[in-house]
Amino acid sequence: MKFLLVFDFDHTIIDENSDTWIVKCAPERKLPNGLRNSYQPGHWTEYMGRVFVYLGDNGVKEDEMKRTMTTIPFTAGMIDLLGFIGENKELFDCIIVSDSNTVFIDWILKAADFHKVFDEVFTNPAAFSSTGYLTVQHFHAHHCAKCPKNLCKRRVLKEFLDKQLERGVSYTQIVYIGDGGNDLCPVMFLKKNDIAMPRQGYTLEKKISQLAQSLSPVQCSVLVWSSAIDIMSYLKLLIKE
Repeated sequence: MKFLLVFDFDHTIIDENSDTWIVKCAPERKLPNGLRNSYQPGHWTEYMGRVFVYLGDNGVKEDEMKRTMTTIPFTAGMIDLLGFIGENKELFDCIIVSDSNTVFIDWILKAADFHKVFDEVFTNPAAFSSTGYLTVQHFHAHHCAKCPKNLCKRRVLKEFLDKQLERGVSYTQIVYIGDGGNDLCPVMFLKKNDIAMPRQGYTLEKKISQLAQSLSPVQCSVLVWSSAIDIMSYLKLLIKE
């Protein structure tokens, strides 16, 4: 009996957006209007690439970025929740599927000593170039019209589950914890026995309730959370059953 926990990262594990937090490193902690206005819907990764070039051009180095990123607060109750999952790893496989990047997530999880809680992290690959600039790439190419061009979380989840089945691992239940619009696609993939846990007051919760109103509700159960303690209470019930 094993459960799969799937976490988004920004506004779910951490209480901020890691990509917008990095702007604190910019001169006067803001971006020039031309750069800010250059974002086009569905092309966030390209936009962040330009932000990283701007930071590099202004002499912002890796250590300063790392110091800034590791000050991001975790969401309320999240430290307790991740501690609880870490103590019960024999029951829970745990992955992150995020539109952030490998460098930011790695820094934040390692600084708080939570990297061992997660079995895999699926996010946009990032690295520092030989000139000290942070570069970011698309996670994959896909054909899903609902998702941003660089990442379809449903496809990531499906491929992960297929790979696990090949290894002989199947899950009693999938618990999907997220907040954003790009979490809807994987939530719609979940089955009747699974559970979606959207963060209260965020886009995912609103989109799920719009679907229910238009009489095409998601198949899985839905449990809204505002503190990660709500998630921990649910997991404690699960492992008692």
